[in-house]
Amino acid sequence: MEFDEINRILEMMREHELNEFELEREGFKIRIKKGTPVHASAPYAVPMVQQVGPPQQAPAAAPPPLEAVPNPEPPSDEVDFAIVKSPIVGTFFRSAEPGAAPFVDVGTNVKKGQVLCIIEAMKLMNEIDSEYDGEIVKIYIENGQPVQYGERLFALKPNV
Repeated sequence: MEFDEINRILEMMREHELNEFELEREGFKIRIKKGTPVHASAPYAVPMVQQVGPPQQAPAAAPPPLEAVPNPEPPSDEVDFAIVKSPIVGTFFRSAEPGAAPFVDVGTNVKKGQVLCIIEAMKLMNEIDSEYDGEIVKIYIENGQPVQYGERLFALKPNV
C-alpha cells in the first residue's frame, strides 16, 4: 500500500467522521482507529488534612469534583428488541437502487436471512441480512448516511 492511499483513507475518515477503519486485501491488512477520551468513572476524593502545631495559611479551595459518567443502558422500551448492527463501515442504503422500494419498512415482518439493507464499502455493495425472524419496529439510519462498525441499523421484535 502506498503512502498516498493511506492519506486518502485518513482524509475519508475525517470527511465522514469515522472512528475506525479496516481494510484487508491480497494478504495485506490495515486497521486505523482513533483514540477515545478517558472519562473519570467517579468523582475524586479530596484527602482530609489534619493540622498539628500552629495554624497555617488556609488551603486553596479544592477544584469541583468531576461528574461521573453514567452507565450506558438501553432505553427501557427497547429491552425486548433484537438489534441489528452494522458489521462494517460504509454507506447505508435501504434499497437496491435509487428510486426503488426499500427492502423493509417499519412494520415489515422479516425472516432470518432476508435482506434488510445494503452497506456500500470501498465500492462493494454488501447485503445485510436479518439474523432473526420478527417485525421491524425501528430504523435508526437514514438512507445514504454513513455508518460505523457496530452502529445500530434496525430494531426487531422477535417472533416468539
